[in-house]
Amino acid sequence: MPIFDDMQISFHGAARTVTGSKHLITLKSSRRILLDCGMYQGMGIRARQLNHEWGFDPPSVDLLVLSHAHIDHSGLIPKLVHEGFHGPVYCTSPTRKLSELLLLDSAHIQEEDADFEHRKMAHFSQPPTDENKPLYTVSDVTAAMALFHELPYNQWHQITDEAELMFTDAGHILGSACVHLRIRENGQTFHITFSGDVGRYRDVIVNSPAPFPQADYVIMESTYGNSLHEPASQSADQLLQWITHTCLEKKGKLIIAAFSLGRTQEILYYLNQLELENRLPALSYYLDSPLSIALTEIIKQYPDYFNSRVKKLLEHDDDPFRFQGLEYVREVADSKLLNYVNKPCVIISASGMADAGRIKHHISNNIENSRNTILFTGYCEPESLGGRLLTHPKEVHIFGVPHEVHAEIAQLKSMSAHGDYEDLEQWLGCQDPRQVRQLFLVHGEYEVQLAFQQRLLRKGFPEVMIPDLHQSFYLSL
Repeated sequence: MPIFDDMQISFHGAARTVTGSKHLITLKSSRRILLDCGMYQGMGIRARQLNHEWGFDPPSVDLLVLSHAHIDHSGLIPKLVHEGFHGPVYCTSPTRKLSELLLLDSAHIQEEDADFEHRKMAHFSQPPTDENKPLYTVSDVTAAMALFHELPYNQWHQITDEAELMFTDAGHILGSACVHLRIRENGQTFHITFSGDVGRYRDVIVNSPAPFPQADYVIMESTYGNSLHEPASQSADQLLQWITHTCLEKKGKLIIAAFSLGRTQEILYYLNQLELENRLPALSYYLDSPLSIALTEIIKQYPDYFNSRVKKLLEHDDDPFRFQGLEYVREVADSKLLNYVNKPCVIISASGMADAGRIKHHISNNIENSRNTILFTGYCEPESLGGRLLTHPKEVHIFGVPHEVHAEIAQLKSMSAHGDYEDLEQWLGCQDPRQVRQLFLVHGEYEVQLAFQQRLLRKGFPEVMIPDLHQSFYLSL
C-alpha cells in the first residue's frame, strides 16, 4: 500500500459550477474518503458527458460521506457502486430514506429514457450506443442502499483507523449535514470541514445551521456568494400576491416549478399558513408530482428534525403541509387532464429548473397564454429551461417545439434553501480565520466565487482557493 508524504484533496465535481458534488480526500495511508457523489444537472449535453467522467477510479474509494439527499450530491452513488465501490456510505437517518426515494426515481427515469431512445434507434435500424444507456438501474440503487449507514448529529464516530466523522446540522433540508473529519496521523490531529449546502438562518421548517469545531481546512459551498436574498418572512405574502394576480385578477393558471425535496414542502407550508390566517383564496391547488408527494410523506415521519416553530404548530395542526383545496395528482392520465382545466388554479410540479418532469409539460401547454404565470422558486442553472425562461426570451423551444412566450415569467428569490453571502459568513463566524490554513470554494459559478473570495480575504482568511475540475491540492500537516 503506497504512503503519501501529505494528504491530498481533489475536486471532481461542483468545481467552478453548482452541481455534481464530488470531493476526494486521500490520506497518507492511501485510504480515500469521498465527500458526496452528485450528479450534474441542468447543463444539457455537457451534464451527460460530465456524469460519465469520474477523474478517479471508483474501486479505489474506501468510504463515502453524504451530506444530504439532493441528487446533485447523491445522484451518482449507484453508478459508483456499479463500477466497483463497495465501502460504507455514511449519512443521517432522513438522508438515507430520502436518498432511496430520489435515487429510485432517477433510475426509473433513466431506464425509461434509454428504452425510448433504443426504440427510436431501432425504428431507424440503428444499433444502440453506450451513450444512450442509463447511468444506472433500479438494481444498482438497491445494491447501493445496502451500503448506507445512519449516524446522528453532534457525535464523533471512528470510520477508519486514523479518521473520525461528525455531522452537524446544515439547515438546508431535512437531515442535511455539514461534514467534519478529525484525522490523526504521525502524532498530529487536524480537522477538515465540508459545508455541504449551507441553509438559511431562521428557515421556515428546519433548524438554522449549527456551529462547529475549529477547522484547519474548510471546503465550502458558494452558490449565492455574491447575493442577498429577500427576507424569507415575505414568502407567504409573495405567494399570495402571485395567486391573487394570476388566478383572481387575470383568471389564469399559476404554474409553480418547485424542487421535489425541500422547496415543495416549503410552498405547502406557506399555503397552509395562509389558510390558518384565513387569507388563502378558495381555489384548486394541485400537487402534480408523485415524487414530491412521497417525499412529503417521509418528511412528516421526522418531526424531531423540525425547528421549534413547526413543532409548536404541530400542537394544534397535525399536518403543516396540507390545506383546504389541495389535491394530490399521482397518475399520468390525471396530470394530462389538468391541461383541460379552464378555471383559475395553482399547479405545483417538479423539477425546479423545469428541465424534466411534469412541470416541463405544464409549461409547454400554458406558456403561450398571457393570463398564466410561470413562477420559479429557486436556483436555475443558466442552460436549463428555467434558466432560459428567466432571461425573458420571446420564444423558447420545449421538446424541440418552438413556443412564443406570452405567460408572465417570475421568480421568488426569498425562498432559496441556500444561504446568501450573509448566511455563509455567519456560518463561518464560529471559526478563527487565522487558524484556517486553506479554504476551498466549491458549488458556485466562477464569477460568483471570485466575488465571495474577496469577501473572505477581507474577513481575514489567509488563503481562499477556487479549485478547477479535477484539480488536486496537498494538505500539509
